[in-house]
Amino acid sequence: MSPGQIAALVAAGAFVLLVLLLAIPLIKLGRTLDEATIAIRKAHQNSDPLFTGANTTITHVNTQLERVDGITANARAVTGNVSALTSLFTATLGGPLVKAAALSYGVSKAIRARRAAKEAPSKHTRRRGRR
Repeated sequence: MSPGQIAALVAAGAFVLLVLLLAIPLIKLGRTLDEATIAIRKAHQNSDPLFTGANTTITHVNTQLERVDGITANARAVTGNVSALTSLFTATLGGPLVKAAALSYGVSKAIRARRAAKEAPSKHTRRRGRR
């Protein structure tokens, strides 16, 4: 054997050793990719029931929101009716009630003033009599 052949054999052996050393991580990487593929497949299979449940929930929530919209519209109508009724009451009965209240206040004040005027001379006479 010539020195060139020996060098070629050594280089071939080194190349085989290098391929064996690189084959181990590549095999492990292949297994990792296989496991990742299986995990993704399982996640995809398990996501279908989740999406179905989410769609059912969203449908239920939309139904409830429609009901709430109806209730809100009814409350708005009731508020408008109460406001109109209050305005009507104020316009029709508010003025006369204020006038009646003012009249009753004036009459009661006049009665008190008369009573006070009647009682005032008798108080003065008592005081004069005691002195």
